[in-house]
Amino acid sequence: MTGISKIKMSQAHRLHRARRSADITRMSSVAEDNPDIAEAIRFIQNKIPTKMRTGTSQLIKKVVTIMHPMLNIAVKAARRAGNLIHRATDKIDLLTVTKKSHADFVSEVDHVAEQTIIQTLLEAYPDHAILAEESGNQGESDYLWIIDPLDGTTNFLHGLPQFAVSIALQHKGIITQAVVYAPSSNELYTATRGRGAYLNDKRLRVTRRFHLSDSLIGTGFPYSKFEHLEAYLAILKDLMQKTAGLRRPGSAALDLAWTAAGRYDGFFETGLKSWDIAAGCLLVTEAGGMVSDLNGGDTYLETGHLCAGNPDIHPQLLQVIAPHLTTSLRGK
Repeated sequence: MTGISKIKMSQAHRLHRARRSADITRMSSVAEDNPDIAEAIRFIQNKIPTKMRTGTSQLIKKVVTIMHPMLNIAVKAARRAGNLIHRATDKIDLLTVTKKSHADFVSEVDHVAEQTIIQTLLEAYPDHAILAEESGNQGESDYLWIIDPLDGTTNFLHGLPQFAVSIALQHKGIITQAVVYAPSSNELYTATRGRGAYLNDKRLRVTRRFHLSDSLIGTGFPYSKFEHLEAYLAILKDLMQKTAGLRRPGSAALDLAWTAAGRYDGFFETGLKSWDIAAGCLLVTEAGGMVSDLNGGDTYLETGHLCAGNPDIHPQLLQVIAPHLTTSLRGK
């Protein structure tokens, strides 16, 4: 691969992908590791007539281990924030909006939604730390919640229903839980590391498309800072001629969720923030996809330069991108 370290790509994939055989083992052992779940299984089994109990244990385990407790709290927080955002869509013209920088806006809904999320998370886990888009860092802990209360604020302010709440939990540097919630469509994307990714109650898988020429690729335009604009436009020009199409809806969190759901075959963007992509990246890898920086490494949460896709399209995307990378975009 021209200009790309195969070793880096392999390391990035091993670090973040869903390990299918290990997933099954973990899921089957959750009940034994969690006394509350084990007690729930015994309670349910005792309510089943003795003659009907054979073979029910595994089925019950699947029912009671559907969602990790920390993921459950994150979902609760995302839905609360999503309800606030959805109600505000009827009074957008009345909202107070502040311009942070060129084409980068924040509304009072962003702030209220963020505080709602933080309050919900800290009520359950008061010792956890917070990294949120609007309020920044709060506390110190091995557990760090990474929050974007409204990814796609510009879309929201224009009545374009392409925005989402994004919440991820990072434990000792590894993303372990993810929620992306789209209030307008009521689509809830969730993932727990090692247990797969879901859209509502449907298991997600990335696409099986093999050729870049047949692929639909998502992206995001530079909109506030333009230091990588020339390189980005060169990549865009190249991909326009080598794919089935490019799309730019305006929410990186949802773009990654759509990649996990098989709506896109791949996605790339530059200059993102960790709160834009932390949850979405876990969704992609738990759906069987690959995520890296634009050089095939694993610095994307730090640099904000990201490439994602199914295992066949991801390396092909990197090959097209490679000739256009500046030193900065290589993550060095």
